[in-house]
Amino acid sequence: MAKSGNLLIVDDNRSILGALRLLLENYFVRVEALPSPKELDAALRDPALDVVLLDMNFTAGINNGNEGIYWLRRIRERRPDVKVVLFTAYAEIDLAVRAMREGAVDFVVKPWNNERLVASLCNARDLAQSQREVKRLQELRREISSDEPMFWGDSAAMSRIRELVEKVSATDANILITGENGTGKEMLARELHRRSPRNGGPMVTVDMGAVSETLFESELFGHVKGAFTDARSDRAGKFEAADGGTLFLDEIGNLPLHLQPKLLSVLQNGTIVRVGSNRPVRVDCRLVSATNRDLFGMVAEGSFREDLLYRINTIHIDLPPLRQRLEDVVPLARRFLVRYAAKYRKTIHDFTPAAQREMTAHAWPGNIRELQHAVEKAVILCDGSEITPDTLLLHRVVAPVIGPEAFTTFEQMERAMIEHAMTQHDGNLSAVAQQLGVTRQTLYNKIKRYGL
Repeated sequence: MAKSGNLLIVDDNRSILGALRLLLENYFVRVEALPSPKELDAALRDPALDVVLLDMNFTAGINNGNEGIYWLRRIRERRPDVKVVLFTAYAEIDLAVRAMREGAVDFVVKPWNNERLVASLCNARDLAQSQREVKRLQELRREISSDEPMFWGDSAAMSRIRELVEKVSATDANILITGENGTGKEMLARELHRRSPRNGGPMVTVDMGAVSETLFESELFGHVKGAFTDARSDRAGKFEAADGGTLFLDEIGNLPLHLQPKLLSVLQNGTIVRVGSNRPVRVDCRLVSATNRDLFGMVAEGSFREDLLYRINTIHIDLPPLRQRLEDVVPLARRFLVRYAAKYRKTIHDFTPAAQREMTAHAWPGNIRELQHAVEKAVILCDGSEITPDTLLLHRVVAPVIGPEAFTTFEQMERAMIEHAMTQHDGNLSAVAQQLGVTRQTLYNKIKRYGL
């Protein structure tokens, strides 16, 4: 039997602790021992703990099992995911029944039979791990219903996107959402799921930028027990968790080129194979992907596969930056104001006219996310009933003066600002991005766009 799981033994007889450790280290990855339950609370902080083998009596001359019941209740209160097997030299049917009613999974009598004890503890371990896996899948499959619905606003650009979303939501077409950081790509993905016939199923999100290359297949396709060193039990991947619903692959532009064929194969065949298995598993999920990168340019450069782009790009939705929908800034800000005023228990009703003008004039390089953070900060700082420019504390980027001519478009001003900042910082793009309040990736995209 392969080792798996973590066990804690609590018994006041040190000879018994030593004998049990020698026996059980052959079956558990880690076996810890405590001679007193007084240290139990600290031991329960270990998130990897699976099973506690708990003695029923710790005080000399008292053999009624009440101490064991007390500590059993304490374990169940603090760590209901941990399974408890009780251990006693005084076996009584009534005590055993009482212990099981209190949540113990088994009851072992001293002197113990090795085979019986090992089977009991291993069964408890497998139960704990199985229930955790079920809970993890349920969490993955639970649609985030607490999130607010999509804010469309009144801009013409968002009106066109809303019409497109209403048409494509009812289909199973794969959708690619593009746009700068903070434009609401994940919120739009949730809106697509909410409007789709699959809204009774799960929406599972994967941040492709946060998945390490070594764990890519395990995270997306799952693995079987023993597939690699830490694979101590079967585990479903994100594709299986999204079965019947929507799989949202955020930051898909960060997927390395050598891993792209693996994703393409699943999209072509509609099946996954868990790491360590040869059995294909059919999956049925709608794919929504998002990126702030220029995938079409990456195809031309050879860093993104054209055939994969075609697979994920049946419908392309490009979200406009906030500076191109300035009429939506104040309504959006008011939405955030209601949320954060309630969170911080503030009686704040609105923004002053001056604050509204300042928000509308701001370029919002960080888009909706920057606006949200600005409003939260302002709510925290505000002591009155309205938010003023002094509490907004917007980062002001002053456009350089280049000749007497005025800028006629925002793009002209933005290009001049970037060019001026690059000159100021001798081409140090990290410093430029920090001054302009944008991410390095957004800055790269703009430099490429303006040919700087």
